[in-house]
Amino acid sequence: MAKLTLDDLRKLRDAKRAEIRQRETSDKPVLVIVGMGTCGIAAGAKETFDAFVDALAKNKVNNVRVQQTGCMGLCHSEPTVEVQMPGMPTVIYGLVGPDVARKIVDNHLLHQTLVNEHVFDKPAADIMREG
Repeated sequence: MAKLTLDDLRKLRDAKRAEIRQRETSDKPVLVIVGMGTCGIAAGAKETFDAFVDALAKNKVNNVRVQQTGCMGLCHSEPTVEVQMPGMPTVIYGLVGPDVARKIVDNHLLHQTLVNEHVFDKPAADIMREG
């Protein structure tokens, strides 16, 4: 096994700090929740979670917090992800692998358009009200 240099350790520390900052809740109005119950993890939710964190970092998006939750009760469509964003309906996406996670970052979070082929649930337009 190769030994880590001091520079390697610093890079690892900086990467982990960036990942932790992504989970902080202060001043982040947009929320991405990844279902990480047993069924979600078995379906690849950890890789999905990591893809969100990586895509947000690569796009220098700082107003989104990514967090995990337990089972969302949608085992047939795991991995599942809920996106809460001001000005848009809360959406639950299903069958979200890493590629779809990157697409959600690009379409939904950056350009405010839904990734319709993976929308599992959203409120009907006739019951949505302005707050």
